[in-house]
Amino acid sequence: MDWQLLGVSFITIFLAELGDKSQVAAIALGGSSKFPQSVFFGTAGALLLASLLGVLAGEGVAQLLPDHLLKAIAALGFAIIALRLLFGKDEEQDEEDASSEAEPPTIALSDPD
Repeated sequence: MDWQLLGVSFITIFLAELGDKSQVAAIALGGSSKFPQSVFFGTAGALLLASLLGVLAGEGVAQLLPDHLLKAIAALGFAIIALRLLFGKDEEQDEEDASSEAEPPTIALSDPD
């Protein structure tokens, strides 16, 4: 067992999952349930399965591609994501642009007689 790798993996995934959609869903389910333990075990099981699938997929890809190529692809992917976050339009801006292009609201006036 590589304890350093275990610790790095734990900290990385723990920090990445804070405030993630899965945590928000767990909060919603736990807050509306009479059995929060069931929500805990269900969400923990789902995260374990998702992690297992990710590790198995990573292991399979690592068997097919040389290490340096895999690292280059990962670096390129992260660089693309970073550039899109820095320079891409965000969804809120897209919604504002769409609403500003829509027709202005109208009010129908009627005669009270």
